[in-house]
Amino acid sequence: MTRRRGLFITLDGPSGVGKSTTIDALQQEMTERGMAVRKTVEPSTSKIGTFTRENANTIHGYALACLVAADRYAHIEHEIMPFLDTGDTVICDRYIASTLVLQRLDGVPLEFLLALNADILMPDLAVILTASPGLIAERIAQRGARHRFHLDPTMPGREVDLYTETAQTLKAMNVKVLVLDSSQATPTDIAARIADALPAPSVPSAIPPNPPTPQEP
Repeated sequence: MTRRRGLFITLDGPSGVGKSTTIDALQQEMTERGMAVRKTVEPSTSKIGTFTRENANTIHGYALACLVAADRYAHIEHEIMPFLDTGDTVICDRYIASTLVLQRLDGVPLEFLLALNADILMPDLAVILTASPGLIAERIAQRGARHRFHLDPTMPGREVDLYTETAQTLKAMNVKVLVLDSSQATPTDIAARIADALPAPSVPSAIPPNPPTPQEP
C-alpha cells in the first residue's frame, strides 16, 4: 500500500497584495474539495523564526539572509516535511520567492541567495500574487508601515518588478509558478484559480509492510 505525499504550496508577493486573506480563502476552498490543509508561515513560529521576525528591522543584508535560510531549513525538517509525509497539504505564507526579492532589496546578490537555499524543499506550486504599485502603496498607507521597507515610497514598484523576475528564475529551476493579479479579483476567486492549478499529489515508492521471509534452500 502506498501513501500520497501532500502538496506543498507557497504564496509570495509584495506587501499589500492580500496574501493572508488569500491563504484563508484557499484553505477553505481546498477543505471543501476534501483536502487536509495545514497553514504555516515564514519566518516560522519557532525560536529562530521568532527571533528573525522580531529583528528584521535591525539585522540587514547577509546576516538576515542567513537567519532566514537557517529558519527555513529547520522549518522544512520539523514542520513542513512531517505534515507532507502524512498526506496533508501545506500552504506557506512566504517562502523562497520572498527571499529572492526582499534579501536582494537588502543588498544580497542573487547568486549568494540561490547557493544558500540550494538544498531546500521546492514547492509543488509557487504562487506569486501581484498588483499595481499604486494600489500596493495605497494599501500600505491605510494599514500603516510594518517594515523598514515600507518607509521607501519606491519600494512597491521595485518589489513588483523583482517578483516578476523571480517568477522567471523559479520557472527556470523547473518550479511550477502561478502569477496572479489581485488588483481586481477577490481572495475567493484567486483561491479557486489556485486550487484548479494544483498538480496531482506525488506517490512515493511503495515499501512492503511485511517483506517476505527468504525461504531455506
